[in-house]
Amino acid sequence: MTTFLALLEAGSIFAVVCAVALGRLAPAPIGRADLAVAAARSLAVSLCCVAAFYYNDLYDLRVLRNAAGFTARLPRALATALAMLCGVYVLVPGARMGAAPFLASLFLVAMTFLALRAASRVVIRSRAYKERVVILGTSPMAEKLVREIEARRDARHRVVGVVADTAPPGTKPFPYPVLAPFGHLGRILEGARPDRVVVAMRERRGRLAVEHLLEARLRGVRVEDGHEFYERITGKIAIESLTPSGLIFSDGFGRTALSRSLGHAMSLLASLAGLILLAPLFGVIALAIAIDSGGPVIFSQDRVGRGGRTFRLLKFRTMHPAGAHPSEWARDNDHRVTRVGRWLRKFRLDELPQFVNILRGEMNLVGPRPHPASNYDLFLATVPYYSLRAAVRPGVTGWAQVRYRYANNLEEETEKMRYDLYYIKRQSIGLDLCILLDTLKIILLGRGQDAAHAGGTESPAGGRALPVRLRAREE
Repeated sequence: MTTFLALLEAGSIFAVVCAVALGRLAPAPIGRADLAVAAARSLAVSLCCVAAFYYNDLYDLRVLRNAAGFTARLPRALATALAMLCGVYVLVPGARMGAAPFLASLFLVAMTFLALRAASRVVIRSRAYKERVVILGTSPMAEKLVREIEARRDARHRVVGVVADTAPPGTKPFPYPVLAPFGHLGRILEGARPDRVVVAMRERRGRLAVEHLLEARLRGVRVEDGHEFYERITGKIAIESLTPSGLIFSDGFGRTALSRSLGHAMSLLASLAGLILLAPLFGVIALAIAIDSGGPVIFSQDRVGRGGRTFRLLKFRTMHPAGAHPSEWARDNDHRVTRVGRWLRKFRLDELPQFVNILRGEMNLVGPRPHPASNYDLFLATVPYYSLRAAVRPGVTGWAQVRYRYANNLEEETEKMRYDLYYIKRQSIGLDLCILLDTLKIILLGRGQDAAHAGGTESPAGGRALPVRLRAREE
């Protein structure tokens, strides 16, 4: 929905600006040169607007949970678009528009944007937009699916009932009707008229009503495994209820050697260009660290990479030296962060020296973040499927970094592993580009340090933070 909305708004803004630019020429004949100029100017406006809307979270329906959030971000987004346009006009003077058509375009763009958003809000909230979903089973996975759908106001799905498997009807605290047991599945599906059936049973062997599900498929009803459905709507994998066979026989893990080589080559080129272009910034940061807190400029630490091999990860130093056996978690080390270090973390500039790690072949731009070697055995023993992280090169940024905060206990490390495993399973050039765009948003908006403090003391599962103290890392 968000991709479609961005394309629709980009096209609409382009059409509006183009109409204004060409309307000024009427009734004189419009030649090809006039069309080319109008198209170039309209493209500049539409791209700046869509980029500004994206970086102000106007396409993130998880953030825009109400009209107040949208209203608060809209002025900032329009100001950002205006600033980007000014930059384009300075660099490309030929792209400028006259004052009158520019103001008219700005007004019409704002009206078009508001009209499209109002229409999209009506569509998203309508029952016709949402798929009718029946969930088979009252297992913990079924409860998790119900909670996820209930929490997502932008969800494309609407649960119309849950079919009980081993538990008697009404014994689970579902906010939807718990329908009759499996023996009446055919009658249940006829009455509920679902668009999708999600199978989330405790045990399927010998109990799955294959005939009724096949009949539903023939009527056009989509039938989907609960784990695959959860993965698709959340962008993470429910590793606590995943079996090894379910992982082996699932889709994904299909990135070819050519694709991996191409991704690593892109990382090498980007890191080389970054080291050259950002050399002056490296010097400024090094000088600021030396003036602020003295001591070494670079922090290095043994991390675990591809194949379980260790390497020395490089970062700009952001902390004062620690005492003996400090806590591992970011929240517990907040008092050690220097003044310059706080700004470096806010904009993720402390990670820039890892371009050197990429050139050494130890990392990619995108991948699971490498953990300290001192904690590898602990995470291997406590975090499900943790060993799979070693199947790919670690990254400077990753899916877990743009979708979740810094981990402050073992349960939050497990939550991040759900995202890491999703990336390992679904990795592609397209997904890498999405992660880089989101990372750029974090850098430009200075959200790096905020992520470290999100969430409070409760774990994702609702329990208390585990009282485990690990060796300190600067991350």
